[in-house]
Amino acid sequence: MADGGAVTEAGATHGVSLEVDAVSHEFGAYRALDDVSLRVEPGEVMALLGPSGCGKTTLLRVIAGFLAQSRGAVSVGGVRVDRLPPGRRNIGIVFQNYALFPHLTAAQNVGYGLAARGAARAEIARRTRQFLEVVRMEAYAERLPRELSGGQQQRIALARALCVSPGVLLLDEPFAALDKNLRLDMQIEIKRLQRRFGLTAILVTHDQEEAMSVADRVAVMRGGRIEQLGPPADVYDRPETLFVNNFIGSTNLLPGAVAADGSVRLAAGATVAPPRPAPAGARVVVSVRPEDVTLHDAPAPDRFPARCRLSLPLGAVTVLDLEAEGGAAVKVVRLRSAEGPTLDGPLWCGVREGARVSMFAEDS
Repeated sequence: MADGGAVTEAGATHGVSLEVDAVSHEFGAYRALDDVSLRVEPGEVMALLGPSGCGKTTLLRVIAGFLAQSRGAVSVGGVRVDRLPPGRRNIGIVFQNYALFPHLTAAQNVGYGLAARGAARAEIARRTRQFLEVVRMEAYAERLPRELSGGQQQRIALARALCVSPGVLLLDEPFAALDKNLRLDMQIEIKRLQRRFGLTAILVTHDQEEAMSVADRVAVMRGGRIEQLGPPADVYDRPETLFVNNFIGSTNLLPGAVAADGSVRLAAGATVAPPRPAPAGARVVVSVRPEDVTLHDAPAPDRFPARCRLSLPLGAVTVLDLEAEGGAAVKVVRLRSAEGPTLDGPLWCGVREGARVSMFAEDS
């Protein structure tokens, strides 16, 4: 490979790059992928994030070799692999349903890939033990999949993928079948192993929090194309389109118009500074994240009136559902311990100083 190998016998790694160059794919008249290009750097985790039907799973299948693209190229470590069968692409994959063989023990499942490649029995046994220990499942080596919990099955599926020394690891909605607490534990576990082995990885998910917490960069997909690609914080704080703004996290969309002095007059009744210049008279939508909305008990030019309809405690924070003038819904997130005005009286909403506010054309 041109830029490194994968998991070594000692457990260290040198990650490899993954490059997708102008890949398109059609199912009949339907274009599932439309000229998609991206590069995942060695040792980087990239998340493919988007709604159902956006093309993220199709792209993963193309990379894995389960689907032949209509156009474009896929390279691993600088070597084009899209003409190779899946087993020769140096790629490991963890499926959403784990896809363990029900008649094989956990150890046999982990070593299956090596056995299929004709590795020696001693080598299979040694590496199987090694990766059962890596995922902390050595005590369950002789159990069948039906005797394992969902989290344990996922660990075995991960060990199986790592055991064949992949240069790239593909994770296809790997946490979807797990409950919330176990999902967080496994996210931490996979991130730990990815860092330990320096693996290049692609995570396919529709869960925004999952993508933001696990990935080094996020590719937000829509209609078979990449709408925005960048570090999680940049995608969240500086969305380039209204779709990305609405899909990543929760937000408040406040319609308004640009005044002659360049400020934005919100329909809810406040004047705010725009995040970028816009022509006077332009109809715009200002986006403010719930955690950036502040509450006050007195009016001001940069505040708009609202009333509290619902207060929902969620652990350390409280989510407030407010109604602004004209009926617009406004969500506010604040610490339960935070001081503020009483919720049963008049409220005025402002924007936290230093908040990253986004603005889009009303018809975008």
